[in-house]
Amino acid sequence: MRRQDGALKFARMERFPMAGERIVSVDEVPDDTTVLFTVRETETDERREGILVRSNGSVTGWLNYCQHFTHVRLDKGSGAGLREEEIVCTNHGAMFDADTGQCTYGPCDGAYLQALDVRSTDGAVYLTDPDYRFDSVGPAETDDIDLTSTSNVEF
Repeated sequence: MRRQDGALKFARMERFPMAGERIVSVDEVPDDTTVLFTVRETETDERREGILVRSNGSVTGWLNYCQHFTHVRLDKGSGAGLREEEIVCTNHGAMFDADTGQCTYGPCDGAYLQALDVRSTDGAVYLTDPDYRFDSVGPAETDDIDLTSTSNVEF
């Protein structure tokens, strides 16, 4: 291992301690919808949205983008729909297993949501993904206009 690689690894350990960066308390993650939050990619500083989902007694994290059309957000700011522990994309009805992120129904059947590493400890949820750093709770954009369609019709 070159010295530079070791220095980078050490810098990541400094920035991302074992517990990670606190997002919300576990109690703030509801059973019937999602929690929307914003992260930044560590290499590019690009803002992205993530969601937290409670399923089978644990909390998982995913990037907030459907795998059919990746510009479509699952949680548009008021929580994504959940049905029997599956995340529902309201644009075209795709369903994603909340534990694995796998699309179980819809036009992207078999595709997976992009995971965000999170950890629940001491009553809080922490971002532990070395590729992202926590920015804020809520959407990446504060624009009130959402141009994504909620229609299930595709052209």
